[in-house]
Amino acid sequence: MTTKASTSTAVPAESAPPDRKRWWALAAVCLSVLVLGFDGTILNVALPDMAVQLHATTGQLQWIVDAYLVVFAAAMLPAGLLGDRFGRRRLLIGGLALFGVASLVGTLADSPNTLIAVRAVMGLGGALIMPLGIAILPSLFAPAERPRAIAVMTAGMAVGMPLGPMLGGLLLNHFWWGSIFLINVPLIAVGIAACLWLVPESRDPSVPRVDPLSAVVGVLGLGALTFGIIQGPTDGWGSAQVVTPLVGSVLLLGFLVRRERTLPHPMVDFTLLADRVYRWSTAASVLVSFVLMGGLFVLPQYLQSVLGYDALGTGVRLMPMMAGLLLAARVAERLVARLSVRWVVAAGMLVVAASMLLGASTTTGDGYGRTALWLGLLGVGMGFTMVPAMGAAMAALPDDRAGVGSGLLQTLRQSASAVGVALLGSLLAGGYTARLDTGGLPESLARTASGSVSAAQAVAEKLHDTALAASAHAAFVHGMDLVLLACGIGSALSAALIAWRMPGSGGGAGESQA
Repeated sequence: MTTKASTSTAVPAESAPPDRKRWWALAAVCLSVLVLGFDGTILNVALPDMAVQLHATTGQLQWIVDAYLVVFAAAMLPAGLLGDRFGRRRLLIGGLALFGVASLVGTLADSPNTLIAVRAVMGLGGALIMPLGIAILPSLFAPAERPRAIAVMTAGMAVGMPLGPMLGGLLLNHFWWGSIFLINVPLIAVGIAACLWLVPESRDPSVPRVDPLSAVVGVLGLGALTFGIIQGPTDGWGSAQVVTPLVGSVLLLGFLVRRERTLPHPMVDFTLLADRVYRWSTAASVLVSFVLMGGLFVLPQYLQSVLGYDALGTGVRLMPMMAGLLLAARVAERLVARLSVRWVVAAGMLVVAASMLLGASTTTGDGYGRTALWLGLLGVGMGFTMVPAMGAAMAALPDDRAGVGSGLLQTLRQSASAVGVALLGSLLAGGYTARLDTGGLPESLARTASGSVSAAQAVAEKLHDTALAASAHAAFVHGMDLVLLACGIGSALSAALIAWRMPGSGGGAGESQA
């Protein structure tokens, strides 16, 4: 992705809109990315309802989440180039329209496979919205104003994360699961109208052409990797249905990296990773994204199916994590000034590890109080990790490579999110099915109960089988504990690695190179 923060535009500085209109235009861009912010978290609250109403298995729930993330991550590679060549506002509006139409179709989906396809189209729309929203800012703001504008836009997207669970829970308590997609439509319509009215067109025809082969290989490679991981618990890790896509993904992604490293104008500039500050800051952001998406996949199902809260109650009970994240984000900048990025990020990863390990000791008899404690710690750890790490990654780059670096960082984060849902979801599925006792059930009902804890709960209620419900709850908590344990161990190892390898400060020229 080669969208540049300092790219030349069709709008000269002297023709920039007046200050008031400029900030209103930024509000229009913020509204566009706000939809992406809460769409990621609003969906997780609806997963238990989808499992029951669409008869979706855990693997299909993983794909409902991952179809969006896979396409989003891979399509961000050419999106910036297309916007630079053909008009950033034009493609931003196109992305919004595509996202809105897909959301409308999603409300009518009557099967998991249809919804998976809809989510893939939404991912394509999102891939146009995110990078082009950032790329438009240079046409609106002078260099001195851009850091503030970028901070406002980032905050706009961050606000959507805590809004998602609460809004999703409110909608699901009064309407059907499709309402979480329908809410996107009026927001998208307002965003399109605002962009047409307020945002100037800009382009840079001098950028290199999109490489279709790299774009296709990226989608296929990441998709094959995700497919193999998700199918592992169902088909067996040694089966041809799993080994073939996993081997194929390694070959495809290896080919992509090699091709991009040899092209004179690559879509993904891997040479950026030679800078130690950028490399390890990006690694920290990627690891936190992996943990966050895996946690958000398992938590709503635990809160609803095991602890028995409704959708709105689940959204409210995810707030400790969001509150901790926002609180730590406010404090992180001051801590970085005192201690350095390395120690703040490493400490943040340690807090993430402690929260995950605390959560991994959950039993079926524990109430929400214990969950609230480790959720709050998780949010604090993420705030101390993600905010300074992303800031340090971008600060390590010269202005003329900021867009390229942002594209690589976002692509890797979205890829990690997709792999996190796939890998941790598969670990959850394997632990759940291994412990679930379906003895005495007809084969069809046993298969349904094995699909997800929500489905098992529905079967148990239908048969008034308290033993099945208890077994499903215990099996799910076992699988969740495995997921959280893996996240905790990985976070602790990551903290040690970052403390050891990341440069001690924001990185001067002398210490940034490997």
